[in-house]
Amino acid sequence: MSSGTNARTKVAVIGSGNIGTDLMIKMLRLSETLEIAVMAGIDPASDGLARARRLKVATTHEGIDGLVAMDEFKDVEIVFDATSAGAHQRHEEVLRPLGRTLIDLTPAAVGPYVVPPVNGDAHLDAPNVNMVTCGGQATIPIVAAVSAVTPVHYGEIVASISSRSAGPGTRANIDEFTETTSSAIEQVGGAARGKAIIILNPAEPPLIMRDTVHCLVSDCDTEAVTASIEEMVGRVQAYVPGYRLKQKVQFDRVGDDDPLRSLLPAEAAGAGALKVSVFLEVEGAAHYLPAYAGNLDIMTSAALRLAERMAAHRSTEGAAR
Repeated sequence: MSSGTNARTKVAVIGSGNIGTDLMIKMLRLSETLEIAVMAGIDPASDGLARARRLKVATTHEGIDGLVAMDEFKDVEIVFDATSAGAHQRHEEVLRPLGRTLIDLTPAAVGPYVVPPVNGDAHLDAPNVNMVTCGGQATIPIVAAVSAVTPVHYGEIVASISSRSAGPGTRANIDEFTETTSSAIEQVGGAARGKAIIILNPAEPPLIMRDTVHCLVSDCDTEAVTASIEEMVGRVQAYVPGYRLKQKVQFDRVGDDDPLRSLLPAEAAGAGALKVSVFLEVEGAAHYLPAYAGNLDIMTSAALRLAERMAAHRSTEGAAR
């Protein structure tokens, strides 16, 4: 099952909906190190499976059971799960004993949270990694950038996405979205406390994904915080070109009578405090989905970036042996 030094790493995608299909097309168009061998779904009439067949990718509509029974599966090293948090539990049970690496694009959070520009290289050997959520991929890099300069006492993110870009899987995972993202703001972003809110915007025409990040910090070097945020935005733009700041980073002093002071830890309650506000826009690359669906684009782009890093890591280890 090991790839040769110059061979592409073979992967499979479970889930033939919006996310799985966009991921497949990104791999076919963009990746020089990954080869999609199989797409698995459960709806034989899905557009994703139909597109896969037209693109000469092997398919099955029998889900995880059909996938592991296919001849093409024997050479697969990495499996992307683009289904739902509930389904991922069984996929993990089936694939873990078979030695495949799982990249989980659901909020199941079985494996460690990974946001590529923050902690991607720390989990290249993990058997199961979780890509948090679309809101997490967009905002946690910003929280981490602030945390790199000064402790973040409280981090809050608001992800606003077009209702049209929220398919059945996204809607089924709304509760998990808030829980998983809040937890990852703390574990990956470095905030002492995290809060996540998602808004499905029904506006027509559909609006591009917008994200707001608020960080509560003690008095600090605001220029250093701004520089750290701008550097992080550049790192995310390397794999999501449509990721950008909508305006300059904002700093607001938190007065003694401001309710926000209740979120400060006891040791910082009497000190000066600032609210750092960052406003982001994420425009998708429109490989499969419309440009307004930046929420899905950043998830698939992050998963692709991580898988390519894993493949390069394995190639390097194989060459060393």
